[in-house]
Amino acid sequence: MRLASIHFYPVKSTAGHDVTEAEVEPWGLKDDRRYLVATPDGEMLTAREEPKLLACRAEVSGGRLTLAGPHRPPLLVTPTSQLSDTQVWRTRVKLTDCGDDAAEWLSALVDRPVRLMWLDDPTRRPVNPEHGTPQDRVSLADGYPLLLASTTSLDQLNDWIAEGAVERGEELPEPLPMRRFRPNVVVSGAATPFVEDGWKRVRIGEVSFRMTKPCARCVLTTIDPDTLQKGKEPLRTLGRHRRIDKKLLFAVNLIPDGPGTIRVGDPVTAP
Repeated sequence: MRLASIHFYPVKSTAGHDVTEAEVEPWGLKDDRRYLVATPDGEMLTAREEPKLLACRAEVSGGRLTLAGPHRPPLLVTPTSQLSDTQVWRTRVKLTDCGDDAAEWLSALVDRPVRLMWLDDPTRRPVNPEHGTPQDRVSLADGYPLLLASTTSLDQLNDWIAEGAVERGEELPEPLPMRRFRPNVVVSGAATPFVEDGWKRVRIGEVSFRMTKPCARCVLTTIDPDTLQKGKEPLRTLGRHRRIDKKLLFAVNLIPDGPGTIRVGDPVTAP
């Protein structure tokens, strides 16, 4: 198996970046999901509720974040020194407010008042203790430092989607791209679809990882990141073929054993 692609998302729920190599830090890829959008009362906001966030492209250069979008000129973000509690799923996390200019820029994009928040200290947020150790940390990803997906599994899913369309007498849809699932690392060459579900550990190049659990998918996967339109796939087909313990599963969560650098083309081994 080989590492086929690497992706990171500077601001949670915004457009991703494809890179040929990346630093692995204890809490995720360098610069991955260190920012998120929140409501004024401190509740995390994602593209599940506001698909327009997917139209925002965030760039990181020299440690500074720039926001680009279809509605306004790009904005260089200047964080404040103000810390406040933000609800990130089931936990409250202290994040740094990124100022009124960033808030106004993003509010204009999604047409509602929002704030941009920064996880200035990535050691602040622990992973779910059910699937990690007390020392494990995560950035602002949903639950774990990295998400791994397999091209073999995506090929199988797209075959199932096509078969379902034929059964319903519908026109064959275009295959879903991997970007619908927002992984960090994509592996090619797996012998069978969804074999990654059973891995306990995986090594990518020089970096080893622990597997935590398969990823339960949500409505975000049904949003076309180009048109921002919602559809029924892939959840309809995952519900038919990949419903396990009442969850619709695709891709697996990883925790790195230590830091290092991964590169597209690296060998991938799963003992």
